[in-house]
Amino acid sequence: MAFYAGIHALELITWKLGAWHLGRMVKYMNDMKIIDLTPENIADYGVCGYKDIKKHPELRRKIDWFNTFYKKGLRIKIVITEKGSYQGMLEYIPGKYAHRPVEADGYMFIHCIWVGFLKEFKGRGYATALIQACINEAKNENMKGVAVVTRKGSFMAKDDIFLKLGFEVVDTAEPDFHLMVMKFDSGAENPRFKADLQKNLEKYKKGLTILRSPQCPYTEKNVNAIVKSARDVFQLET
Repeated sequence: MAFYAGIHALELITWKLGAWHLGRMVKYMNDMKIIDLTPENIADYGVCGYKDIKKHPELRRKIDWFNTFYKKGLRIKIVITEKGSYQGMLEYIPGKYAHRPVEADGYMFIHCIWVGFLKEFKGRGYATALIQACINEAKNENMKGVAVVTRKGSFMAKDDIFLKLGFEVVDTAEPDFHLMVMKFDSGAENPRFKADLQKNLEKYKKGLTILRSPQCPYTEKNVNAIVKSARDVFQLET
């Protein structure tokens, strides 16, 4: 299923843009489309830049994981542009099944978002379009709202774009994690980080412990790099 999502994004950002910039945004939106990945087409498009199933075992694990949780509402939307091909993605799931330490039942929960493999495709409104598509779907599913965990760090979305779209911070966790939400019903209970989050960390005081999931294909090479640095540079147990 494919659809064009430019109008929703433009409605939210028009007030921030001058006429010239707005004209450029319209052109950018006309040059892109958002595609929903499914168990039938995910291998054709790949995920997060990984496209070769035979070459990348991490992609195979990601697809297996996706197929399992697709039945529970997991969705991935990708941005395809006419000139740059695959230039963005958004992954989300009903909060009940969120792969984060949160209590977010009844909310749609965003796992991750990125845009612009190539720098020239950043700043074109693609992230706004993806998030707005998720918001629209959550409303159609009669959910309480949309939630996401943010922070200022690698492989994490920052607060900025969500604040611009009307999200607010409703909970925090050490060292610098924010739980943000856009509620459709102001009377709905806020999502929150799990109460036993810090207590569970007590189990992993000694050495370096890495908890990984097939959700992200980048964990394969990144975890190996972290383990190597921990052993060789810091002489930590792993």
